[in-house]
Amino acid sequence: MEENNQNNEPIEEIDEGNNGIKIANDVISVIAGIAVSEVPGVASMAGGFAGGITQVFSGKKNYSKGIKVESDDKDVKIDVNIIVEYGSRIPDVAYEIQKRVKKSVENMTGLRVEEVNVHVQGVKTEKDFDEKDESKDETSENTEEQQ
Repeated sequence: MEENNQNNEPIEEIDEGNNGIKIANDVISVIAGIAVSEVPGVASMAGGFAGGITQVFSGKKNYSKGIKVESDDKDVKIDVNIIVEYGSRIPDVAYEIQKRVKKSVENMTGLRVEEVNVHVQGVKTEKDFDEKDESKDETSENTEEQQ
């Protein structure tokens, strides 16, 4: 829509899309990963071997681990690979992930999220939790004995 200002020069309306702005898929995957990490019932992200090695060497949490993004100019498709906590209702966890990822990515990037596919790769059982707790206890006992 064009209007005229005081000098009768046409003023063009600015389109608020992402004209000329390209957002990297890595950025979108980090946004999605942070949204997923906030969902109750998600034990961890299921990523590839390379993602785990990167996290070990850098010492930083890799939020894009387990997330695959396909995007074009305006639409985004996101695949999320997770491991759920034992006792969580998987359909509820998956729906919450879809809702939060869609909202976060659309709000922060202005892109339209076409799909959020949640792939459950495993269930973290109580046995897994107990083994980690025991190893932590043994480590702390050994540390105390050495002092």
